[in-house]
Amino acid sequence: MTDLSIIVPVYNEASSIPTLYQRIKNVLINLACSYEIIFVNDGSRDTSLTLIKDLATSNPEVKFIDFSRNFGHQIAVSAGLEFSSGARIVIIDADLQDPPEMIASMYEKMSEGWNVVYARRVQRKGENFLKLLTAKVFYRLLKGLTSTHIPVDTGDFRMIDRKVANAVLQMPERHKFLRGMISWVGFKQTYLEYVRDSRYAGRSGYSFRKMIRFAMDGITGFSNLPLKMATVFGFIFSAIAFLLILYTLYARFFSNDYVQGWASIMMISILFIGGVQLICVGLIGEYLIRMDANLKQRPLFIINETNIRK
Repeated sequence: MTDLSIIVPVYNEASSIPTLYQRIKNVLINLACSYEIIFVNDGSRDTSLTLIKDLATSNPEVKFIDFSRNFGHQIAVSAGLEFSSGARIVIIDADLQDPPEMIASMYEKMSEGWNVVYARRVQRKGENFLKLLTAKVFYRLLKGLTSTHIPVDTGDFRMIDRKVANAVLQMPERHKFLRGMISWVGFKQTYLEYVRDSRYAGRSGYSFRKMIRFAMDGITGFSNLPLKMATVFGFIFSAIAFLLILYTLYARFFSNDYVQGWASIMMISILFIGGVQLICVGLIGEYLIRMDANLKQRPLFIINETNIRK
């Protein structure tokens, strides 16, 4: 077993890989520990895999896993956890927004007896107002919805020990939300604060659609409150609809205090209530989709090529 494993999920990050590797290696040399750097190529369409293989050829501590296609960031990290051999494991993205130099501080902090040391952002450079706003709202919404304490303003950049990694690997769900899963398993957790840099090069692989899907994974994976809200809304709007029906019938047949065709305006209420019902059905569908994915028991990922022997 090595002292430290560095897991780097990669998706079209050819511009960053050489600099990232050099900065990580500089940190690890100063730590004077045994280590491995595991690059997980998540279906990149640029020269990322070629660069990684070149590094692996000349540096035996460099390992790689090449997926058969793009399976997603969280799955790539999960594969790295499964194939890692370190007593301590760092998860860091390849875009250099998270500074590799913090690994030394995490290593030192974990030596105090912590099982998880995560990085909390105090500032995010190079991101527009909409991205900052949606991220802030999401993390605080998730915190309010779930009973699991998931730290706000944190990503996947963290160091965990082997005990935590093994616990996370026992969790069978296909729609991964690793920062929530690591929080859920418990143990002693602390944080270090940092300023997140702008991307070193290229564009983020997280499209708006992927961010929405990721948010849904977090919410549905760690809270059943949306389902409870759907039930409550169902009772509330059913009661409102029943009262409106009684009032409409009274106005039409008893008080005669109505305008011709007025009852048809009730269609507005019907459409509104119907919209709420569709939202509730959609929420239920999101949970069913995730249950269906778990029941199918398909492989979490498929490896095209790797130089790691388990």
